[in-house]
Amino acid sequence: PESYELNQNYPNPFNPTTNIKFGVPNTGNVSLKVFNQLGKEVVTLVNGIKTAGTYEVSFDASTFGSGIYFYRLEADNFTATKKMILVK
Repeated sequence: PESYELNQNYPNPFNPTTNIKFGVPNTGNVSLKVFNQLGKEVVTLVNGIKTAGTYEVSFDASTFGSGIYFYRLEADNFTATKKMILVK
C-alpha cells in the first residue's frame, strides 16, 4: 500500500468472530488493539514489527458481551480508530 490503511471489519455486526484488514506502507512497529465502550483495552491483536504490506487478523469475541467495540491501529505517526458491533 502507498499509505496506512485501516479497513472496516467484516462482517459487522458480527458474532462471534470478525476480520480486520490493514495496510502499512513501510516496515515499522504496528499496534492493533480493541477497546470497549468505556475506552478500556480488552485485547491486543497485533503488537510488533511488520514489513510493508496488507494484513488481515481475526478477532474472536466469544468471551465478550454484546455491544460496541472500537479497534485502533497505531504505526509511526499514524492512528486510526473504527467501530464494530458484537451481537450475541
